[in-house]
Amino acid sequence: MILIIDDDSAIRSSLSFMLKRAKYDVLAVSGPKEAIGTVRSVTPQLILMDMNFSLSTNGEEGLILLRQVKLFCPNVPVILMTAWGSIPLAVQGMQAGAFDFITKPWNNAALMQRIETALELTSKDKSADTVLTDDDGFDRSHIIGKSKALLDVLTTVKRVARTGASVLVTGESGTGKELIAEAVHMNSPRRNKPFVKVNLGGISQTLFESEMFGHKKGAFTDAVTDRKGRFELADKGTIFLDEIGELDLSCQVKLLRVLQEQTFEPLGESRPRKVDVRVVCATNANLEQMVREHTFREDLFYRINLITVHLPALRERREDIPLLARHFADSRCKADGLSPVELADDALDYLSHLPYPGNIRELKNLVERTLLVCGKQQLTADDFKAQYHPTSTTSVTENLQGLTLEELEKRTIMQALEAHGNNLSQVALSLGISRAALYRRLEKYGISFND
Repeated sequence: MILIIDDDSAIRSSLSFMLKRAKYDVLAVSGPKEAIGTVRSVTPQLILMDMNFSLSTNGEEGLILLRQVKLFCPNVPVILMTAWGSIPLAVQGMQAGAFDFITKPWNNAALMQRIETALELTSKDKSADTVLTDDDGFDRSHIIGKSKALLDVLTTVKRVARTGASVLVTGESGTGKELIAEAVHMNSPRRNKPFVKVNLGGISQTLFESEMFGHKKGAFTDAVTDRKGRFELADKGTIFLDEIGELDLSCQVKLLRVLQEQTFEPLGESRPRKVDVRVVCATNANLEQMVREHTFREDLFYRINLITVHLPALRERREDIPLLARHFADSRCKADGLSPVELADDALDYLSHLPYPGNIRELKNLVERTLLVCGKQQLTADDFKAQYHPTSTTSVTENLQGLTLEELEKRTIMQALEAHGNNLSQVALSLGISRAALYRRLEKYGISFND
C-alpha cells in the first residue's frame, strides 16, 4: 500500500488515480493527524508526503511529520513533494531521512520511475538474489579483479543497476569510475540504448548549455546548424557525468533543473523538450566538503547521490594487481600484434607492493611502458624497476606556515611540472586530476609551460 499525505484534495485524487492505474493499493489522507493514525496501525510500502499543511510555508510541519513517521516506519521510503522554490526545504527532509524529493507540478513518468526505484531498492524479498556469482549473467564491462573490496562494489552495482536510481561513483583518480558507470548501464533495462559520456571538467561555463542541451541554428554567432545536446543524445539511455565536482555553480543550477524536471530547452528554442535519462555521476572530489564550503549545491548533491558507490584505491585491493597486470600485458600484445609476454613471479610480487598514487591508470602505464621498451618474452622485477619513475617525494610540508590553500596548490603544481619535465599527462597523473582539470589550474594561476 502507498500512503499519500497532502492537504490538497486535487493532488490526492490525481496521485491516487495514477497509482491505482499502475495497480498499486493507495490510501490518501489530508494531514499529519490522519497520517500518524495510519502508520500506527499499518506499515505502507512507500509514503508520498507534502511539506506544508497550513497557511505557513516554512515546512516545519512537514519536517516534524517526517521525523514522526520515521519513528513508526523507519524502513519505509518517503518521497517528499515540494514546490521548486522550496528545494532547500526538501534537502532538509533528505537529511532527516527522506528517500527522494520531487517538485510540483511533477512529471507523471518521472514520479512513477522514482516510486518504482524506491520500492525496488527497499524491497526485502529481493535482497537475497544480489550476491554476485560468476554465472549469473552480470556484465562486468571489463572490470578486472576478485578482491572482496571490488566484489562488494559490484554486488551493489548489480542491485542498483536494474532500477532507475541516480548513482554517484566516488574514488581517487584512476580507480576505474567510468567502468563502473558502464557496468551500471550494461546491467540495466537501458543496456540497448545510448550510453553518453560527458567530461564536465573539460566543458567551459560559456559552452555548457550548448554542449549539454544543444542549440538551434542562429542561436549565437557560430551556430550555423542545429545541434543536439548530450541529454538529447542520451534519451532513453544513460548519461555519465564525469568530474561533476568541477562544475561551475551557475552551471550546477541549470543541471539541477534538468535532472529534476526531466526537461530542457536548447539554446534559441523556448519550448521545453522532455528527456528520459538515467544519470550516473563520478568525482574524485569530496562533495560533502564542497557543500559545506558552498562550492557545490546541496540540492544537486542530494539529487545525484541517491546511491553512492565508492571505488577502493588500488592499494586497498592489492590481490587484484597480478590479474590487472596480466590483463594489461595481454591487451597490449593483442592490440600491437606482439607475441604473448609472460610476467615473472618476482615481477608480480614487485608490482603488488608499489604505492600507486595514480591507481589502475598508473599500473597500466607502467606495464605497457615496460613491455614496449624491454621487448622481452618474459618481464622480471628488474625490468619494471628500471621503468618505474615514482613521483618526486619533495616534501610539501616544509615552510607551509602562512600559505593559503591556493598558494599551496600552485606550488605543488609547479613542483610536479619540474619533476616531470612539463609532461602534462604525467603531471596530471601524479596529482590525481584529469588533464582538463590541470589545464584550468594552469590558466588560473598563470603558470606557463611547454608540453
